[in-house]
Amino acid sequence: MKIFVVGSLNMDLVIKAPFMPENGMTIGGEGFMTNPGGKGANQAAAIGKLGGNVRVVGCVGEAFGAELKGALDGYGVNTEYVKSVGGVSSGIAVIVVVDGDNRIILDAGANAKVSESLVDEALKEAEAGDYLVSQLEIDLSIVEYALKKAKEKGMVTLLNPAPAAKLSEGILANSDYFIPNQSEAEFYTGIYPEDEASAKKCAEKLSEQGVKNVVVTMGSKGSACVADGKYYKAECFKAKAVDTTAAGDTYVGALVTKLSEGAGIEEAMTFASKASSVTVTRRGAQQSIPFRAEVEAL
Repeated sequence: MKIFVVGSLNMDLVIKAPFMPENGMTIGGEGFMTNPGGKGANQAAAIGKLGGNVRVVGCVGEAFGAELKGALDGYGVNTEYVKSVGGVSSGIAVIVVVDGDNRIILDAGANAKVSESLVDEALKEAEAGDYLVSQLEIDLSIVEYALKKAKEKGMVTLLNPAPAAKLSEGILANSDYFIPNQSEAEFYTGIYPEDEASAKKCAEKLSEQGVKNVVVTMGSKGSACVADGKYYKAECFKAKAVDTTAAGDTYVGALVTKLSEGAGIEEAMTFASKASSVTVTRRGAQQSIPFRAEVEAL
């Protein structure tokens, strides 16, 4: 099955800091890096590195555009539908890493140029049973359009609703799998999921809004899914976290890769947990995502 990722491509500007500076404060950092990233690109990279048949749909600008496309090409991602636009920078993410956790500031740049016509062009080759993945780092109207068009074609859709934003009924109703982390789940439901009972309550709230299947990533507590009224849990694989950048994107990419291969949701969740447990042990975004053989060796 083919997997289409409609989303953002960013260049990540990353620096480690001993703590988050307060207003007006200047502190020393270390280990500055530039890394190809963006939620769409990261998820596409994960799918490519894990063996999926993936195409990314998005836009890059004059600054960093060639580097962003080149990185994905190197991971086996089809970048035919990555459009280069003039007069604007590629998307930028400034990431400050403190004690292994990250804080992120985004400038959408060329990501704001993703259009309905680009989505239409890409989905011409889509067939029933193919997969579409999206996030919320591009215009929400495009996310809604892509999900709607995908469902019209009989595709399976996955939405990673990050960064959290108010969503239309159309987006929710056309998302077969809704994959938030804990803070995003709390944003959409008012419930912070940390165990079976709270995860089920989150899923019930989201199902009332039209969501079909909910997969919540819960960091060190693993991940939980409520699908067709049934509860599934995947444990977290123990790892020493160095940098959580792209961990959630790895999970989403690994999940859809296994689903596209015919795996059940429980098997897919376990595979995704393994993959993301490797990602957190490395610094950076796409380069921290493991290849298939590394995950299967766990």
